[in-house]
Amino acid sequence: MKKKPELLAPAGDLEKLKVAIAYGANAVYLAGKNFGLRTRATNFSESELLEGLYYAHQNGARVYVTLNILAHNEDLAELPKFVRWLAAVGVDAVIVSDPGIIAIIKKEAPDLEIHMSTQASVTNYAAAEFWKSQGLTRIVLARELSLDEIREIKEKVEVEIETFVHGAMCMSYSGRCLLSNFMVGRDANRGDCAQPCRWKYKLVEEKRPNEHYPVYEDDHGTYIMSSKDLRTIEFLPDLMKAGIDSFKIEGRMKSVNYVATVVNAYRQVIDEIYEKGDDYSFDEKWFDELSKSSHRHFTSGFYKEKAGPSAQSYDSSHYVRDFEFVALIREVEEDGVTAIIEQRNNFNLDQKLELLLPGGVVKDAKILIMWDMEGNSIVSAPHPQQVLKAVFDSEVKPYGILRREK
Repeated sequence: MKKKPELLAPAGDLEKLKVAIAYGANAVYLAGKNFGLRTRATNFSESELLEGLYYAHQNGARVYVTLNILAHNEDLAELPKFVRWLAAVGVDAVIVSDPGIIAIIKKEAPDLEIHMSTQASVTNYAAAEFWKSQGLTRIVLARELSLDEIREIKEKVEVEIETFVHGAMCMSYSGRCLLSNFMVGRDANRGDCAQPCRWKYKLVEEKRPNEHYPVYEDDHGTYIMSSKDLRTIEFLPDLMKAGIDSFKIEGRMKSVNYVATVVNAYRQVIDEIYEKGDDYSFDEKWFDELSKSSHRHFTSGFYKEKAGPSAQSYDSSHYVRDFEFVALIREVEEDGVTAIIEQRNNFNLDQKLELLLPGGVVKDAKILIMWDMEGNSIVSAPHPQQVLKAVFDSEVKPYGILRREK
């Protein structure tokens, strides 16, 4: 392999940023309290963004801030000040889709690196060349492209290319959708999508308002707009050979368990491909590992062929959850086995648990004894986000993920 691509992870909040980097992300993308396309993620205050930026840079990772809304006039009042602040604190790049916002950035912070968002629907080399001519250094391509089309763009335009490799897909073209706005007044293009494409629909005849008829795509169900999740881990060698510069994982609204599990899997596979080259052979254990985070059924998207009926989930829009996220390891004492952990799902002392550690180690884990923070011995952790102290039967690390099979 000529080069190792960047692994770019979602950071919906400060905790997820630190977890993503601990599990091998080279860069994270996040939003401040405004101007990003995930307003219902926790997102970052200025003080949190400063802390996250410092943590990332101390650990050799980059931070990209999303300013990728399709802006209306009222969105622009506070933007110049925020752009100047981002440049002053040293963020590595901003992700933008609106030409007006690009103009503001060039005026207020001309040295700030700009990446073009997938929201711009760049699907050809002429569009990529145009945005390069405007000073943009990276293009996040539309998700509707095949691998051959991506390869051709990379060959014809000297610009960094970023593509999605894992996570939720949108049934609308590169996320440009008015369905949420029309149905519930929440603007998807300004970060507030209600995901009505995931809802279950029935048909009502005008003169029979109380008679609901199911809308069948086929004999299996009625979820005619709900896309499956993207998964490309099995053909990462092809993506790497195509020269893609950055592999992007979707999921700023997802859990810490999702971030750790998915980033770890892609990190391990990318490193192995880079090390072994043509001798690399995919191990299907990674399918099992990715299934341990909350997900919908998977599709390869548009990479191999145009997405057809098999890319949709007709029977349900619900997530598959074969494993439960039990607890996050916060701190580890010098002995390596005593730790402060934070509960995320009710668990008992005698339950069989699995532990995922930064660096890719997955092993069975047993808690030998645990106490609440007042020093009282306990046998269960029933309270949401309860902080407790535990002794394990083997070494653990900060940001370890405890989970159990359902």
